[in-house]
Amino acid sequence: MSDTALWVAIYRAMESERPDAIFHDPYARRLGGTRGQAIVDAMPRGRTMSWPMVVRTAVMDEIIQRCVRQGAATVLNLAAGLDTRPYRLDLPGSLRWMHVDLPDMIDYYRSHMDAERPRCQVEFVAADLREADTRREVFSRAAQHGPVLAITEGLLIYLEVDDVAALARDLHDVAGAKWWLSDLASPMLLKYLERQWQPMLQQGNAPFRFGPAENTAFFAPFGWREIEFRPHWEESLRLKRAMPFAWFWNLVRWLQPRERREAMKRFSGIMLLQSTDHP
Repeated sequence: MSDTALWVAIYRAMESERPDAIFHDPYARRLGGTRGQAIVDAMPRGRTMSWPMVVRTAVMDEIIQRCVRQGAATVLNLAAGLDTRPYRLDLPGSLRWMHVDLPDMIDYYRSHMDAERPRCQVEFVAADLREADTRREVFSRAAQHGPVLAITEGLLIYLEVDDVAALARDLHDVAGAKWWLSDLASPMLLKYLERQWQPMLQQGNAPFRFGPAENTAFFAPFGWREIEFRPHWEESLRLKRAMPFAWFWNLVRWLQPRERREAMKRFSGIMLLQSTDHP
C-alpha cells in the first residue's frame, strides 16, 4: 500500500467533515484508515498542510466534470490510488472510468469499495505503468472509446524526467487522449518540499523528483499544449482554504518585484493540457 494514498485520503476526510466543506467524500475516512491518520499525525504540521491537497481535489473535481460535459467518454485515471470520484461525483452513467494502479492498491481499494455503487462504468485495471508494453496495452484499450481524459493526480512529482516524457508521448500517440489533467510542481517547490517532508518520504520510498523549469512547456514536444493552469495559491484564496498566515505571505508576494510575483504563480498548480491533434 502507498502511504501517500492513505495520507491524502485522510486529508479528504478532514475536509469532508468540516461544516463548510467544499467537497464531500464519504468514503475517504474508511479508505485512509488508522494508518493514514497515524501518518498525518506524525508529519510535521501534518494537519495544517492539508490545504494543497484539498484545493487540488476541489479544482480537479471542477475540471473533470467540465471535460465530461464537453464530451469526454473515457476517463483514464493513472496511479488512481484511493480516488473515489466515480462514486461521489455527478457523472453520466455512460461514462467509462478506467481506474489504473498496481495490483495491491487495486485489491485494497476494491475490498473497501465493492459494496458501493459507482455513478458511471468503472473498470479496474491492475497494471504496472513503468512497463512500456503494459502501459501501451492499457492506453490502446482506453483509445477504443474516446474522447479520452487522462488524469495523473499526484503522480508526476514522483517520476524521473525520462519517465514523464515517455508517459506524455504514449498518452498522445497511443491513448489518443484529448485532455490531460495533472498537478505540476516547480523546481522551487521541490526544494521547499525537500526541506519539509523529504526524510519521511524517502523512508516511504517516495522521494519527489519531477518539477520542470519549463513548466507546462515541457510537454510541447510530445504533442501537448496548455489550455489552463490554476495556481494552488490563487485557488486556495478563491476557495477559502489558504495556508495559515496566508495574509502575511500574500503581503510579502505583493512586495516582491513583478518578475518574482509572476514566477511564483507557477510555484505549483493544476494544469489542463490538450492534444495538439484536437482544435
